[in-house]
Amino acid sequence: MARNVPLPPARAACTVVAAAVTWLGPSLSTTHADVLAQAESSSTRTAALDAECMPRAVQTLREDEPPPSVGAAFDDDRALPAHAATVVSYTLEAKLNAEARTIDGKGTIRWKNASAKPAPELYFHLYLNAFKNNGTLFLRSPFGESRSGHGATHWGYIDVTHAVVPEMGGVDIWANAAARSTDDPDDETDVAVRLPRPVAPGETITIDVAWKSQLPEIVERTGYLRDFFMVGQWFPKLARREADGTWVHFPFHPESEFYSDFGAYDVTLDVPENLVVGATGVRTDEHVAAGRRRERYRIDDVHDFAWTAWASFEERDETLDGVRVRVLFPPGNGENADATLAAVKHGLAFYGAAYGRYPYPVLTVVHPPEYAPAAGGMEYPTLITTGAPWYAASFSSFVERITLHELGHQWFYGLVATDEHAWPFLDEGLTTYAESSAMRAMFGAGNGVHLPGLDIDGDAYLRNLAASAGHDGIVARPAAQFPSFSELGSLVYARTGIVLDTVARVWGQAALDRALGRYARRYRFDHPGPKHFIAVVREVVGDDAADFVEGALLEGKTVDFVAKDLEATKTRDKAGLFDRNGVRETVAPNEARGGDRYSGQVLVYRHGNLRVPVDVELRFADGSTVKRNWDGHGELHTFVEQSASPLVAANVDPNLRVLIDDDLANNGAVKKPSFASRVLERATYLVELLLGALGP
Repeated sequence: MARNVPLPPARAACTVVAAAVTWLGPSLSTTHADVLAQAESSSTRTAALDAECMPRAVQTLREDEPPPSVGAAFDDDRALPAHAATVVSYTLEAKLNAEARTIDGKGTIRWKNASAKPAPELYFHLYLNAFKNNGTLFLRSPFGESRSGHGATHWGYIDVTHAVVPEMGGVDIWANAAARSTDDPDDETDVAVRLPRPVAPGETITIDVAWKSQLPEIVERTGYLRDFFMVGQWFPKLARREADGTWVHFPFHPESEFYSDFGAYDVTLDVPENLVVGATGVRTDEHVAAGRRRERYRIDDVHDFAWTAWASFEERDETLDGVRVRVLFPPGNGENADATLAAVKHGLAFYGAAYGRYPYPVLTVVHPPEYAPAAGGMEYPTLITTGAPWYAASFSSFVERITLHELGHQWFYGLVATDEHAWPFLDEGLTTYAESSAMRAMFGAGNGVHLPGLDIDGDAYLRNLAASAGHDGIVARPAAQFPSFSELGSLVYARTGIVLDTVARVWGQAALDRALGRYARRYRFDHPGPKHFIAVVREVVGDDAADFVEGALLEGKTVDFVAKDLEATKTRDKAGLFDRNGVRETVAPNEARGGDRYSGQVLVYRHGNLRVPVDVELRFADGSTVKRNWDGHGELHTFVEQSASPLVAANVDPNLRVLIDDDLANNGAVKKPSFASRVLERATYLVELLLGALGP
């Protein structure tokens, strides 16, 4: 998801431009601040690959520790699992009352206790209750205004009116539902429901449900504005239960996102006839009667379902890389739609090659109307929202960047379903790196904003943002522990992306790409954590790279290289009086040695506790250069160079590989004129004399 904070260049670069080119009108800064951040196994797969990957294909439970090895079988798509293990499935019907902005819902939820322990209760996420009153965790927090710039002005809620488990005698279990969230007495977004009896390990139950949802005016991610509807987190949604029987449940926090089990969705939407609908999954049925439109959508192997409806959507459909891509966009945004399709075409091929082919037959991309930017920049399985002013594609790659960011989430969040609440860096951070890689592949360097006299490089902005936040705290922590959206953006999005880019530049792009590809394929349809990611980096790239990633992301370590005290002196042949074996000899300088020789020296310090190899370029008076390497061990390395020309300058990390270096301004050192050092030396001596005279 893209955020309205100084985030990865997808939004941040354009925010800078908005400030610099106010002649384009206020809508630029407003929009850019608010919008933005079935695979089958090969028929030629060997029996060995089957033995290695098939047991994992039905294992969606998080492992306490990573496996001893992932192996090269996951370096390509041969070992990709065909399907996820189905834990929870939803068959739902939803009827939209456009005037009242309500949804009447009913259906069936089938849930399997895939843990090793009996389940005496269920936990439901009722996300729309975040907008029920200003006392909820979401709206009372300092971040509750979120992307809309204001808190809720029209409240939203979800009321469950019926919840019966036929396997338990048809008792309405909602009578035993807690009135408030378990961890917050003023919140109703995380509700425990006690069952008549425990659900045994491996047992599947059916829950017949009915509910009413009141959509709020859009604050973030979901709701309505005028006649536009963006409907996310709109149904009672079961939390995920881990292998050890622990429910992963939490109140809805504005800095947090979601975590769910994989399953099948079969959803029928009933809306006014004039609305154009886009939704997760494949539309399998559509008919119109009595002024109403009913559309049925089905999809397997996903963990969420969202939809949108607006009468004014224009539509473009193309088949790209075997995927039916549907773009819904406002009138007058044809150029943005073209840019979106170009980005999707590139992204499906790029991400598919890097992280495993896209497994679904469809993808819907939604450009919200420009008056509803808070609905933009969000990801759901097979449905993403992007958005930009109608003129954005004319001067920037902003549309492509936000599209590639949200498309990247189909892998890091959609297919590799990490716990976004506990470890947001594993979805937003990895997606930021993937987005930057895809942008470079599509546009080359300098892929930001281009105006007469003003070019902004997205990657450079990302580096500056990440370096500035290096001492602000740990990257790998739960979303709700970040004190501001700005810090979340700088650390989770930007710093994670830059840490990975540093690994690519220092230890090799091919090695990092292989590690990310192996991680994404191995944990497709699974729920890995930070240990799993670090283990794959260690396996593929090596211990030094893994220690670097672990230190930078999980331990808050930093690095700052500083070059100091560059000196160059002319070397001289031995001359003078020497006593050797009882005989004194006079040795005269050799005037015919073939030219002057010089000895140069520079000190390079490593401040911080993050160790990373670095190059140092030494430059001489005749224009020649040499490059030396330091493995980063220790706090200081002295570079000494003998040469025919005096050393005049040194530059640490000349190719900008260590992108998280705190301060690039201190990476250089030059030889000062000789008189300067003598003046400083004499001034220091004078000060010492004065202090001595004034002393006791």
